[in-house]
Amino acid sequence: MKASAEAFLFDYLSTPSPTGFEAPGQRKWVEYVGGFADAVDSDTYGTAWGTIKGTAESGPVVMLEAHADEIGYMIHYITDEGFIHLNRIGGSDAATGRGRRVDLFGDKGVVRGVIGNTAIHLRRDQLAEEKSPKIHELYVDVGASSAEEVAKMGLRVGHAAVYADSAERLGKELIVGRALDNRIGGFIIASVLERISRRKKRPEATVHAVNAVQEEIGGHGAMMVSHRLFPDVAVCLDVCHATDTPGIAKEIHGMVKLGGGPTLTHGTCNHPEVVRRLADTATKAKIPVQHESSSRTTGTDTDKLFHIREGIASALVSLPLRYMHSVVETAHFRDVERTIDLLADFVLGLKAGERFKVKL
Repeated sequence: MKASAEAFLFDYLSTPSPTGFEAPGQRKWVEYVGGFADAVDSDTYGTAWGTIKGTAESGPVVMLEAHADEIGYMIHYITDEGFIHLNRIGGSDAATGRGRRVDLFGDKGVVRGVIGNTAIHLRRDQLAEEKSPKIHELYVDVGASSAEEVAKMGLRVGHAAVYADSAERLGKELIVGRALDNRIGGFIIASVLERISRRKKRPEATVHAVNAVQEEIGGHGAMMVSHRLFPDVAVCLDVCHATDTPGIAKEIHGMVKLGGGPTLTHGTCNHPEVVRRLADTATKAKIPVQHESSSRTTGTDTDKLFHIREGIASALVSLPLRYMHSVVETAHFRDVERTIDLLADFVLGLKAGERFKVKL
């Protein structure tokens, strides 16, 4: 990975962008993609995309879509004593919350706080029956002694917060941090667009790299942008659960290995011809891939975009990720590179007049 790309990745991952408040991260993504895309645009709610125009008049339009938002918290209630209670933004895990630092984004800038954790000495009598805290049991201490003091810091109900942890390397080949789900996907589709832009020979297909908002609460950004762009084919890029760590039942959750390559999902919203083309592309380029099944839904933006208007031929490609929805989400740089290779080769292999349709 080039030093400039890695610098962007770590800066982008450290930029808070909880659902509904994605603009800070989106601004950095747009600035980066604007350095090599033919055009950059955005919509009403902040979904952004960069475009490279294909050379063929009848070339297909392909959308590579990732989501820009991360999980987080929102101020729900402030006590008279100056403690702050939270609601979830997306699927934040309250079980991992106690004792963590958080950044709250108020009207006067960022305020650091800590989620309170009653000392184990004071909980000894309760340890046997102790359970994970409910979200309303978490509270944030910002060093204030009253609600009025909290207000003077620029904080009120409705302000967002995320954990203060940022990304770093783990060993030689792994990256760990919060918000890899799925801003590392935004990095990947940007990297695909950059690679295509650097080629002397342009693709026949027009490609939109789309970084969509509000996936964590229902895929709203993906639906809006898919209706607007209405591509001939879409590949949704998200993360999936690497199940190669202790305590995960493979008979329930399947087997996906970190470092084993991106996954292709089969079934439901995944168009069989698009999945087949991705698999053939991987075989031809000797890119290892793993396989997942979807018997009902994928739980990703793919579910939300494939049925837009008359239907969009869609498929899900996923990056294996350990410890999802935590501050130690972990991915393998080799999987990142292989995913970029797969998506770039897929786009470059699309030819003029080509469309995907189930043959009857």
